[in-house]
Amino acid sequence: MNASYLADKFATALPYDRYVQTGTDEQQRRWRQVYELAQLTDAQKQFVAGFGRDMKVLIVSGIWCGDCVQQCPLLSRIAEANAARIDLRLLDRDEHRDLADKVRINGGDRVPVALFLAEDHELCAVFGDRTLNRYRALAARQLGPSCPTGIVAPGAEELSATIQDWLNEFERVQLMLRLSARLRQKHGD
Repeated sequence: MNASYLADKFATALPYDRYVQTGTDEQQRRWRQVYELAQLTDAQKQFVAGFGRDMKVLIVSGIWCGDCVQQCPLLSRIAEANAARIDLRLLDRDEHRDLADKVRINGGDRVPVALFLAEDHELCAVFGDRTLNRYRALAARQLGPSCPTGIVAPGAEELSATIQDWLNEFERVQLMLRLSARLRQKHGD
């Protein structure tokens, strides 16, 4: 996946609000429910607001997917904390099979998968389908081949832990971008 390919995909991807509007009324309700519950602390907002490099986040998702319902609104909240530096977009996995095939996890079509990109669409990281705390919460409830429905929003503790997992990945990529010799030379810092 080169930068040109990813730039083309990013250009066709939808901002969070427009992506959510592609769902049925019930799907939109579920996404709104988790979005309203997902809150960053003031310290987390301040932390993200301090990011100094632009990053693009391209999420391969499914509006129908329970895991996407329970994680993508969290990603939107993180991006909102520094909209000047974080450009978040979503693509439907089934409509973009060529990309979905490149980001398969454990031999499967998992979603959400977040591709963290530099300002010039160079790939920095691929993260998904679930964070560690999301897996822990699911394992505590079930240990079998089942897919969350997204009908019931996750509890506050799970939401908080999952937001922190995603924040850790945003920070990791931000540090990668800040320390990049290529970008430091470009920006003179």
